[in-house]
Amino acid sequence: MAIAAVCFDAAGTLIRVRGSVGRQYAAVARRFGVEADADALDAGFPAAFRSAPPMAFAGAAADAVPALERALWRALVRRLAETAGLAPALDAVGFDRYFDQLYDHFATPAAWEVYPDVRPTLAAVRARGFRIGLVTNFDGRIVALLEALELRPWFDALTLSSRVGVAKPDARIFASAVSALGVPPAAALHVGDSPEEDVAGARAAGLAVVLLDRDGRHPGVPERVGSLEEVTALL
Repeated sequence: MAIAAVCFDAAGTLIRVRGSVGRQYAAVARRFGVEADADALDAGFPAAFRSAPPMAFAGAAADAVPALERALWRALVRRLAETAGLAPALDAVGFDRYFDQLYDHFATPAAWEVYPDVRPTLAAVRARGFRIGLVTNFDGRIVALLEALELRPWFDALTLSSRVGVAKPDARIFASAVSALGVPPAAALHVGDSPEEDVAGARAAGLAVVLLDRDGRHPGVPERVGSLEEVTALL
């Protein structure tokens, strides 16, 4: 079946943290007079992130989801602060004050940058008549963030794990995405940077897949491109 829609992952595919997570966390800590080791925060973040539960809250009322998202991130940041030996200093100035500013900061363009190949690719995909969707495990802040980064107008549908109750790689989030786009799974292509969450998940749901491997970390994946601009040539 011919492709009629293209779905994209968010973080790592369309946007990335400016500098690094550790630098951003340390910069917010400095607002409170706390000096943090950015390298230690960077080293500890992957494990803290992997140990967090999925950004999905099956059965939760829609109006309860923002608080659940925030609580998940608070627990993750607390775990990272303890691992990096930063918790006592943050507790002394008020950990929740620090977390509130950090959480708000990552909802702004100051914390993120758009990869250079994103806007040209979205424009090319749109010009060829394809519908465009977002499929992400990012929390609800992504909606306002896409607006602020001037990316939101490109998307016909946004599918967030916290809104549909299942997270990638669960095939059901991709089923929800193609339903929102009005196309069958076989008529959709999903592009993301994770072999597990994006490639395996989308394939299980019946979508065509492309792994975005900007740094050449996954040479064994056949459906692999080094930039988003290569995706257009595949359509």
